[in-house]
Amino acid sequence: MPSPLILTFPAYRVLADRLAAETGYDVFPVAIHSFPDDESLVCLPPELPEHVIFFCSLDHPNEKLVELGFAAATARELGAKQLSLVAPYLCYMRQDKAFQDGQAISQRIVGNWLGGWFDTIITVDAHLHRIKALSDVISPARTFNLSATQLWVHLLRQRSDQPILMGPDQESRQWVKKIAEATGLDYAVAHKQRFGDHTVQIQLPEMSVADRTVVLVDDVISSGHTLAVIAGLLKKAGATHLECLVTHALFTNSVEQLLNNSGIKKIVSSDSIPHSSNGAWLAPLLAKTLIHDITCHASGGSECKRLTR
Repeated sequence: MPSPLILTFPAYRVLADRLAAETGYDVFPVAIHSFPDDESLVCLPPELPEHVIFFCSLDHPNEKLVELGFAAATARELGAKQLSLVAPYLCYMRQDKAFQDGQAISQRIVGNWLGGWFDTIITVDAHLHRIKALSDVISPARTFNLSATQLWVHLLRQRSDQPILMGPDQESRQWVKKIAEATGLDYAVAHKQRFGDHTVQIQLPEMSVADRTVVLVDDVISSGHTLAVIAGLLKKAGATHLECLVTHALFTNSVEQLLNNSGIKKIVSSDSIPHSSNGAWLAPLLAKTLIHDITCHASGGSECKRLTR
């Protein structure tokens, strides 16, 4: 049986090549043509193996979702029997309830789309707040919600200092606590109230940060305003050096400048989204789970071992 083939979209060729190097699978680009009215023409290789893997992170997702849906449907038409999606960043996971009457619950809607298009979905640090498991959002596809915490543990273990780890809000506690337990570092979590896209109120935890390095840990940075506010408070509280570790760098053009101006001197992100701050590679983590799932399916379940979902 031919080996699985990785198909990727133009913006993610470098990241897909890293995954290909870890798995040994070939990688081929999906051709995209944009018409003057912004409609997309999607073109796949005319001959596909039974198992096709799509690599596409879903930041800035609206156009990508359409093209991904076209590609998945076309792969089925061309004879692919199993479709896997490796999407290091998964979009629309933050809207998990209707906060006002009439609001679309985008997490559920996008989850239904993806679960219908693919047999397996692998992502990293999906933003699940009131939902316990990715499988509660996406079905009937097999789902794997991996964590970048082991990347941060590896980086922190190489340091000679003893920084304090801090999460910006209660949602970040799950990651900060795991990293602290694995490294033996002190940690704390701030309290956040959000009043709008760019308006937050932060209360620092009762922990002395005077003359200490503080490493902020979060899953997503988009506008950067939350971390900028926390950074200002930490500097006033006497912290001497501020850094940030983030899984998904959803940065607009001005975010890095905002964070630097607030006192954060170093930002390291995973390569879930291509960015100049990328300093930790997800390919080994993604490849391990992908190969396990493919082996498990090929064996009819006899090679399956339990993985965290």
